[in-house]
Amino acid sequence: MADAQLTVYGASWCTDCRRAKKFLGEQRVHYHWVDIEQDAEGQAIVERLNDGKRIIPTILFEDGSILVEPSNAELAAKLGLQTRASMNYYDLIIVGGGPAGLTTALYAAREGFDTLVIEQSGLGGQAGVTERLDNFPGFPDGIGGGEFGDRLAEQARRFGVELLQAQSVTGLRAEDESRYVTTADGAEYGARAVLIATGSTYKRLGVPGEDELIGAGIHFCATCDGPFYKGQPVAVIGAGNSAGEESLFLARFASDVTILARGPELTASKLVMDKVKENQQISVRGNVEVASFEGEGKLSGVTIRDKTSGQTEEIHPKGVFVFIGLTPNTEWVPDEIKRDKQGFIITGPALETSMPGVFAAGDVRLGSTKQAASAAGEGATAALGIRDYLRKM
Repeated sequence: MADAQLTVYGASWCTDCRRAKKFLGEQRVHYHWVDIEQDAEGQAIVERLNDGKRIIPTILFEDGSILVEPSNAELAAKLGLQTRASMNYYDLIIVGGGPAGLTTALYAAREGFDTLVIEQSGLGGQAGVTERLDNFPGFPDGIGGGEFGDRLAEQARRFGVELLQAQSVTGLRAEDESRYVTTADGAEYGARAVLIATGSTYKRLGVPGEDELIGAGIHFCATCDGPFYKGQPVAVIGAGNSAGEESLFLARFASDVTILARGPELTASKLVMDKVKENQQISVRGNVEVASFEGEGKLSGVTIRDKTSGQTEEIHPKGVFVFIGLTPNTEWVPDEIKRDKQGFIITGPALETSMPGVFAAGDVRLGSTKQAASAAGEGATAALGIRDYLRKM
């Protein structure tokens, strides 16, 4: 679906518009964005399509059909995404379709196990929305994140893995020799074993104005939203590899990129820092923190505080991208599965959790390195542990 052509008509203040854009970005579906408050022709099109009413989001598809204020489920159905499984019971259910989950899936399927993968976002996980992977073995020239995710999914399907997209898991329970997962649409699927590979999400700053302006100037995915800032100044908040790598990507579109770091300098790898220093469009401001975001319905400024002097000032990037760390996606995981204080899942040598028959791999697991290559390796390790577990049942 990455090549689908559609147009989203909306406005910067519209929460449903931001939700629809986020959904399309997660599914790696290309779309054109038209802000009807800035585009008179776009406003006229919306009114024409809605019998004179100005209803947003209105999404116009290449075939001329439209969806008006669609839910994520309606969008998924229109895009032809499979959100319901074909069976009720499997040998293995994998929650999460990133490198860890899909690697486990193809290993398990090759062993002859009926395998179901459930992914709430786009297949490929965070790797799938990364602009480019330059450090994954076997790709000397690098590979685009979208293509990488598509290849993982295609390989899993070749071995007979069933893949659900745009579907989230809300619960997990054990019953005798079986494990059951519940999805957001109320369905329940059983399996002899379950792998949790739900990865992690970007942390937020928690400062005034952030929640109100997410998607209206504040973003967490440069690949999804960076192209909207062509020729405009943007800021990146963070100091690690993600902040550096995404700044390099944003520099392809933005007029200039300012990295705001809490420490005196970046903490990224030397390779990333060298690339940042070489890029004339990127500047780094150290020892600063964000005090608040300003704007009514749309970002108009960022108030930053100098950590040394305590003085504040307001800067005016058109967009801000936040990369300050990760939170594991484990809010749905039952209490029987042990986690650390941050929520990362604790596993044994075979990557089995404290609930027998339930395994964890990738970014969601305590001790993982948060790298695509190691996630794939953990997926293989988990697959071998799951194979041994299933053979003993």
